[in-house]
Amino acid sequence: MNGLVVKNTGSWYQVLAEDNSLTECKIKGQLRLQDIRSTNPIAVGDNVVFEKNEDGTGVISEICERRNYIVRKSSNLSKQSHILASNLDLVVLVATINYPVTSLVFIDRFLASAEAYRVPACIVFNKMDLYKPEEVEYLLGVQHLYESLGYTVFRLSALHENSVAELMDFLKSKTSLISGNSGVGKSTLINAIAPDSLAKTGKISDYHNKGMHTTTFSEMFHLKQGGKVIDTPGIKGFGTVDMEATEISHYFVDIFAKSKECRFSNCKHVNEPGCAVLKAVDNQQISLSRYNSYRSMLSDCDSSKYR
Repeated sequence: MNGLVVKNTGSWYQVLAEDNSLTECKIKGQLRLQDIRSTNPIAVGDNVVFEKNEDGTGVISEICERRNYIVRKSSNLSKQSHILASNLDLVVLVATINYPVTSLVFIDRFLASAEAYRVPACIVFNKMDLYKPEEVEYLLGVQHLYESLGYTVFRLSALHENSVAELMDFLKSKTSLISGNSGVGKSTLINAIAPDSLAKTGKISDYHNKGMHTTTFSEMFHLKQGGKVIDTPGIKGFGTVDMEATEISHYFVDIFAKSKECRFSNCKHVNEPGCAVLKAVDNQQISLSRYNSYRSMLSDCDSSKYR
């Protein structure tokens, strides 16, 4: 039978069959033996082939070819990556200027990962109802930065129904991954755009104004207006996965565009003579925050850090 993986609890996979029935499945032993450099060989969004057992459970025997996927660094050092979801039309980064703070480095790492795996991305700044005037002013500057790079940016409060209408229309007919730091209101947002999801929500911890993990597994929800959203556990950071140092600049759209003017084709944009990127940073044509994020990812390759 053919089906779509709609939930991953770590040991079991919930598969939606073509007749709309759900089956709890395990992975066939031979599938586990393949050289899959990931903590999860199967991800939500995968199209799979499975067989039903007499007890009503199933066994996944084949993963169909993926159109795309997006990954993050795994905290399990014996593996290279963790696949967040596959076969996506869009990745949505939910961010907050405060309560808790989403760093620009995190945003840039997320966007670079999306570029690397050829998945369109947008940014949703949540909790607009909480911000002070100076925080709103800062947010407007950040919004202008990313919109100037071609990214769609939304400002909203997930607690207010009218605030999410524009985003809901944008997500129509798409399969979208919803991701972000813990505590940014990701589950609250999913409850707003997919009321039947009943995604679990949690409070912000006082310690360093950080979020607390409330989603412990990945799950897909269907939208009434058409389309699907995938909820994933809150994540702390993105690291480089399968990226060579010379490739990282390709995933920063502003740096890549300017790099074509560099004197050397293999320029790393660090201290090379005739570097058009460094000149553009000096002239404020490229944001210093974006350049610092690029250097941060570059240092991952140099020191094999996990983030």
